[in-house]
Amino acid sequence: MTYDLHIIKRLLTGYVLLIGGLILFFVVLHYVEYIDDFMDRGATMSEVFLLYYPNYVPEIIRLTSPLALFISAIILTSRLAQRLELSSLQTAGVSLYRLMLPFVLSGLAISLFMFWFNGWIVPQTNQTRLAFEQDYTKDAPSRAEYANIHRQNAPGSILSVNFYERKSQTATSVTLQQFTQEGTLVQRIDADRMSWVDSTGAWTLISPIIRTFDENGETRRIEVARLDTILSLGPRDLARVQGDVDAMTVPESRDYLQTLNRTAANRTGPSLVAYYTKFSYPFANLILVLMAVPIASVRRRGGQAVQLGIGLFVAFVYLAVMKLSEPFGYAGVISPVVTAWLPHAIFLLVAIVLLINTRK
Repeated sequence: MTYDLHIIKRLLTGYVLLIGGLILFFVVLHYVEYIDDFMDRGATMSEVFLLYYPNYVPEIIRLTSPLALFISAIILTSRLAQRLELSSLQTAGVSLYRLMLPFVLSGLAISLFMFWFNGWIVPQTNQTRLAFEQDYTKDAPSRAEYANIHRQNAPGSILSVNFYERKSQTATSVTLQQFTQEGTLVQRIDADRMSWVDSTGAWTLISPIIRTFDENGETRRIEVARLDTILSLGPRDLARVQGDVDAMTVPESRDYLQTLNRTAANRTGPSLVAYYTKFSYPFANLILVLMAVPIASVRRRGGQAVQLGIGLFVAFVYLAVMKLSEPFGYAGVISPVVTAWLPHAIFLLVAIVLLINTRK
């Protein structure tokens, strides 16, 4: 028990220190890259360092947690191996599986914590971060859909918008068509503009023209100054941004994806992959720990430097496989759920093979 607590304490201490170092590294690197954008677009230093980066830190923790835990486990295990502590314990009859227990418990605890952290805390800070980037970084507008939007409002009801302005929640050149089950057009509403009213939770159509088509082919045309209507589509459904799911908790993103499915939205691959990644990515913490111990438990020429180099290579290959698989999920070549879980399944298998082939 004393050994377990000692290992857990040292592992978590290294993990926290590495997280702190990685946060500092990423903030400095990001600031150097985007300082021109911040200055050109009028962001003040207080907004950058007191608003933006504090809300960016949870996202950095989410991304770097597996790497930090992996490096901490590599360093700790390699030190134990170089000082012959592992060999002494194994000679005394303690198996590698037993020696791994505190590492596995720590990895599992951090994985569960990161699932909660990624699913409920990070989305709240990402809302501020993404809004800031939308205003003060030059490449942010390219992430959103603004023009030629088509959504299914309900079965047989299609909404088309020529342009949607996200901030003012206003759409221009709006067409709402209603079809029968057989595909016959029975009503069409054309409006110059459509605006969202928060107080009523409804849309207001400005200068709409309502055309109704009966079974005999006759058309009835009505013009009114404005028309309030309740649609199943909200403002967020009209202009989707690639980071939308990142700014939603797990329940919110699940409801959002159900809305996308109901409205027959296209290009839902990135949102689906991001949703399933909320579940899969935290377990990279546990899988990398399972890989770190057998890699670093064997003494090698060159000592800790060689073991750390091998570990970093494995970790970056792991992260690269995750990133390389995402475009296939975005395009629908691979199921989004498979895209999110496949890299972890592959490296879990690698971890098991390493454990089997390592001296017990």
